[in-house]
Amino acid sequence: MERVLFITSTRIGDAIINSGVLDHLVRTRPEAHFTIACGPLAASLFADVPRLDRLIIMRKKPMGRHWIELWQDTVGTRWDLVVDMRCSGTAWTLRAGERRILKQAAQPTAKVIEAASVLGLQDNPPAPRLWLSDTHRAEAVERLPDLPEGEQYLAICPSASWIFKVWPAEKFAEFILKFTAPDGVLPRAHIVMLGGPGDEKYAQPIYDALPELDFIDLLGLGLPETAACLERARLYVGNDSGLMHMSAAAGTPTLGLCGASDDRCYGPWGEHCDLVRGPASFEEIDSAHADRRKHPESLLADLSVETVYDAAKSLLERTAQ
Repeated sequence: MERVLFITSTRIGDAIINSGVLDHLVRTRPEAHFTIACGPLAASLFADVPRLDRLIIMRKKPMGRHWIELWQDTVGTRWDLVVDMRCSGTAWTLRAGERRILKQAAQPTAKVIEAASVLGLQDNPPAPRLWLSDTHRAEAVERLPDLPEGEQYLAICPSASWIFKVWPAEKFAEFILKFTAPDGVLPRAHIVMLGGPGDEKYAQPIYDALPELDFIDLLGLGLPETAACLERARLYVGNDSGLMHMSAAAGTPTLGLCGASDDRCYGPWGEHCDLVRGPASFEEIDSAHADRRKHPESLLADLSVETVYDAAKSLLERTAQ
């Protein structure tokens, strides 16, 4: 039996981006058993990984003590392979037959490609993967039942980890109203609102602007449960966030709304995905602010409803079965 230690990210989006590397190891090392170290936010994404021996949850602590605790948890094992997606020095301090430590790309590179480079797979990068149980999918059917012919689910996520990455709520509302109108692209669509705990502040202005519409509110749902629901959506439209990457990994046609994010690195991955931004490039937005992450308002105000509408329409047409 092989023993593999896979050290991955704290953030949800990065953990999903790295999941293709883990999936490759699961598929190509059928005798391997896995120990996965990750942050608490992303931990539930790995609960159903095949041949999972242990899930080590790394909670950030002062002075990097979480790394010391990881070393204490893993130093007693002789690993066949240690894969470190966090670019730390941990792998060098463990007994391992083979070590693979991610090196960040020198130039802006799609993060899926960068992640694949840890195994030398950058020319044919494995796509991100979600591991969902039958229970998760059965619960998703209960939340989002099969619809009559001609009716479909439109998934919306109006939140992001930073306010500067959020498309304004009034534009989301205008897009939803236009896109699901009788003469729109998805008439009679059932609108699924997604987001994490506390994201009601992003969704409520949309609800208030569209009182005539019935929303399916799944805010605060767990990550695997959300992923299973995303598999049932015809289209996902949302800001650059962990749920955008989750939607792409679920195989759902995914339109990412970018602006103050470098889409060369963080665009949704896959032929079933697309991204859209306003007229300002990432470099223009970034250079206009000393630290865009501290900007107290959206930096996507230049992204028009018409641009998002046209891109969503084109993506639906391209992914029609």
